[in-house]
Amino acid sequence: MKRKGTAPTMKDVAKEAGVSLGTVSKVFNQIPVGESYRLSVEAAAQKLGYQVNNYARGLKTNKTQTVALILPMLQHPFFSALAEHLTVALTCRDYRALLAVTNFDLQAEQRCIDMVRQNKVDGIIALTYHPDLRVDEGLPFVSIDRYFGTTIPCVSADNFGGGYLAGEKLVEAGCRNLLFLRSGSRVVGEPDKRQAGFGAFCSASGTPFEMLHLHDSNGLNPFYEYLDAHMVNGKLEFDGIFCNTDQLACQMRTHLERRGVCVPEDVQLIGFDGIRDFTSGKPVCSTIVQPIEQMAQMAVDVLLSSDSSRTSALINLPVRYESGGTTRDTEG
Repeated sequence: MKRKGTAPTMKDVAKEAGVSLGTVSKVFNQIPVGESYRLSVEAAAQKLGYQVNNYARGLKTNKTQTVALILPMLQHPFFSALAEHLTVALTCRDYRALLAVTNFDLQAEQRCIDMVRQNKVDGIIALTYHPDLRVDEGLPFVSIDRYFGTTIPCVSADNFGGGYLAGEKLVEAGCRNLLFLRSGSRVVGEPDKRQAGFGAFCSASGTPFEMLHLHDSNGLNPFYEYLDAHMVNGKLEFDGIFCNTDQLACQMRTHLERRGVCVPEDVQLIGFDGIRDFTSGKPVCSTIVQPIEQMAQMAVDVLLSSDSSRTSALINLPVRYESGGTTRDTEG
């Protein structure tokens, strides 16, 4: 029996379970032993309140059971939802999540990658935007929304299909003159395919359309000026707008309504992401919904896969449309 007032040791667990110290070590280090031995050791550890020292175990096995999550920010609902689902998926696999919020800083992103080289974490799941970030071939690394090459897995939503679907839904709702608005990073990524998919639909269907593609650093004023320049007698020339994010769609709605343009009566809007209102839980606008939970689960599965050679370099998960009050339609 362990001395009163002291933490139980592996020797205490071995004595309680009636097995050797070596058997206890194997169980705690996840080395196969007989089922009866494993159950006895686990029962003894639970009875004594023994806690496995994961740090010490990591030194022996060269595994930390920890994965670093790199995100640029948490203020945006997409990033915070992704962080939550990644953490849950890792926890279900008995891994810990080490969250690194980099604020788009290259050095912060690179330091996280160095942690893998130093065996401080077992791998990285990252959503990065810095153009100079370099990821070594063979590093345990899964990218979200950014394709680095054939040797680094990338998990994303079907952005091209989502852009195509947005065009379809606007036309089905009666729109005849469309506009695509995009604000985002200068780094080429999978979300850029939203524009390509939207353009492909418009070209295939013969629907007139225009596009305005700006970077985050440009701010919102160029969008406002563009929309104002296409107003004739208080009426907007476009009757359907697809924005590359829900956030941008909501910002454009606010501006248009200040100009006396009613949404969705005068112009219909569709965003992208599937962001929910904090109080009602409903979409903040009509939207192409990203499967964030499935993306997180897939990223974890790919990272922890024992045979990554069978994993496709680019994994696109299906999206869906959900009506959210900025289109004159029924959900479909």
